[in-house]
Amino acid sequence: MSTNPEMANPATPPVDPELLSPEERYFNRELSWLSFNQRVLAEANRDSYPLLERMRFLSISGSNLDEFMMIRVAGLAGQVRSGVSEMSIDGRTPSQQLAAINAKFRDLERGQQDAFNRLRPLLEAQGIHIKGEDRIDEEAESWLRQYFLDHIMPVITPQAIDPAHPFPFVANLGLGALFNLTRKDDGSRLVEMVLIPSALPRFVRIPNADEAIYVAIERLVVRYADLMFPGFEVTGDGVFRVLRDSDIEIEEEAEDLVRYFRSAIQRRRRGQVIMLEIDESFDAEAEELLRDKLDLEQAFITKTDGMLGIAGLEEVVKEDRPDLKFTPYSPRYPERVMEHDGDVFAAVHEKDIVIHHPYESFEVVVDFLRQAANDPNVISIKQALYRAGQQSPVINALTEAAENGKSVTAVVELKARFDEEQNLKWAGELERAGVQVIYGFIDWKTHAKVSMVVRQEEGGYRTYCHFGTGNYHPVTAKIYTDLSYFTADPAIGRDASKLFNFITGYVEPQKMERVAISPLDLLETLLENIEAEIAFAREGKPATIWMKMNQITEKRVIDKLYEASQAGVQVVLICRGICCLRPGVPGLSDNITVKSIIGRFLEHSRIYAFGNGEALPSDKAKVYISSADVMDRNLYRRVEAMVPITNDTVHDQILEQVLLANLLDTELSWLLDGETGDYERVESDGDGFNCHDYFMTNPSLSGRGGALKEDRVPKLTLRKGAV
Repeated sequence: MSTNPEMANPATPPVDPELLSPEERYFNRELSWLSFNQRVLAEANRDSYPLLERMRFLSISGSNLDEFMMIRVAGLAGQVRSGVSEMSIDGRTPSQQLAAINAKFRDLERGQQDAFNRLRPLLEAQGIHIKGEDRIDEEAESWLRQYFLDHIMPVITPQAIDPAHPFPFVANLGLGALFNLTRKDDGSRLVEMVLIPSALPRFVRIPNADEAIYVAIERLVVRYADLMFPGFEVTGDGVFRVLRDSDIEIEEEAEDLVRYFRSAIQRRRRGQVIMLEIDESFDAEAEELLRDKLDLEQAFITKTDGMLGIAGLEEVVKEDRPDLKFTPYSPRYPERVMEHDGDVFAAVHEKDIVIHHPYESFEVVVDFLRQAANDPNVISIKQALYRAGQQSPVINALTEAAENGKSVTAVVELKARFDEEQNLKWAGELERAGVQVIYGFIDWKTHAKVSMVVRQEEGGYRTYCHFGTGNYHPVTAKIYTDLSYFTADPAIGRDASKLFNFITGYVEPQKMERVAISPLDLLETLLENIEAEIAFAREGKPATIWMKMNQITEKRVIDKLYEASQAGVQVVLICRGICCLRPGVPGLSDNITVKSIIGRFLEHSRIYAFGNGEALPSDKAKVYISSADVMDRNLYRRVEAMVPITNDTVHDQILEQVLLANLLDTELSWLLDGETGDYERVESDGDGFNCHDYFMTNPSLSGRGGALKEDRVPKLTLRKGAV
């Protein structure tokens, strides 16, 4: 469907909502997520990608599926157990959703094993053997046996399973093996369980100069059972893996959030079993025992003759074979900052800057804080931290600032899923350095990515702000596409101050000048902008909406976009993951197109653009960047920020480069079928456009003004029928 207003479909009469069932109006959130992970898995089957990169995508699809089971499926199973009958957006009960998930889950899991089976021989041809037991010669056998005795035997603990011993607890993501044994001297029988500690490597690599031979840790435990059970004959065995409910529910009256989260993390490890994976060849008697003891009500049980825990292939991807990986990419340091001899504050003082990660270095964000920490003119620093990583230069900069006598406030989000333990560690370290640590709201996550530095300059204080669409995380900044926006705009500085006061002191701002925040007015700002486009369409003016996000599930926004489509507004959504909106439904969403981009980098930036009475792209368009997706949790239960881009240069860079490149992409894009919910790859005619390649091979956004004048950057142009 074209994004050109002149090609818009004629306005269709509004559809009476009563005529469409919820299932006809919306896609199910969970099924849409499974479709997203199918697209991730599809990258593992791309012949054009290097082999270890294909293996990486397979591993990511496995990790994604694990988290989905531990969080989303576990939540639905909990609702069924508790008798909760809350309906999904598409009108399904929790039990109906679980039934639908089960079928699609099975397809996805089979697809993962099929991809693994396709990749193994291709890697073997390159000298990399996974599950390489067939490559074990006498020398390798001797080495493996000794490795088992020296490195595995000392840390595993065989446990007898009988009435005298309670059934051992199997931790979340736990791998283990069950053995049926017969004593050689008297024929007595025994069942033993061996749990494999998570500290052990997922694969053992046999030293070999010519080939890389990997043996899964659980296969070694089975292979050398005779060393663990001398005097017994192994008559049956099998390996298994357990996933448990890993969500953390917040008690509204939790008096001490830090203490609560320390105990909640422990409870996560003991959550209800939600999935059991077992070998196809699992001993029948041992399997029956395992099923009986693990309390598998509502649990997914799956058998495979492939590999348990596909996510573990991440270890193989680390193999030192650059010829089997993407050519390394080194992000550029922003040209504008280099023009000011590396002085971030001087560069931002001159003009607003946008940084496009990972094509431009995250180091400039760190330098912003490092320079603030050591600048005698800086008075205070305020920083929101959602995920900062294990080795965080951001934490180091804040610590240094506090030690240098600056007033430093850090909002540390304890509810950042799976990063709670790391964030607790950082909070303690920051407090010891003298940083004022705030944990924000009990009920809401602080998800906004914002940093604020107050500096004394001629004429008074000036506030410098950084707003990001992604986390202050040096690792993800290398693989996630995100935007960092630096500004010294006084109005935005005042808004940032109010935002921090809201988080730290619960002081709800009475009037924000530029920035919209959730859960206060961000949703209303989005709806008002959509409504304005509807009014333009009804007046016969060009009316266009472009949105780039990770997910869209919020019903009010979806319904308003349907209304916009019916009025003739052209809507294009670039939605990487979950999409509950049905595009292209006659009379409902004829003028809406949804595409998803999956590739080398994870599309993560959130950009919202509205034509404002002009055809997009336009200098008059309203453009926003945000930390928020269009989801209930972002708009109602998180503190998020959405910043309007008013600087002309930055406005053009975001709209006419970043957003337009995503719209024009043909090599990494999928289109959503509004009837079936399936995605189909965009067909390239051989002269396709790859938005990731485009940004890797062109100068930085922060230096683009001069680059454009010198014709060093290909000018992107929206063609009719491009989307």
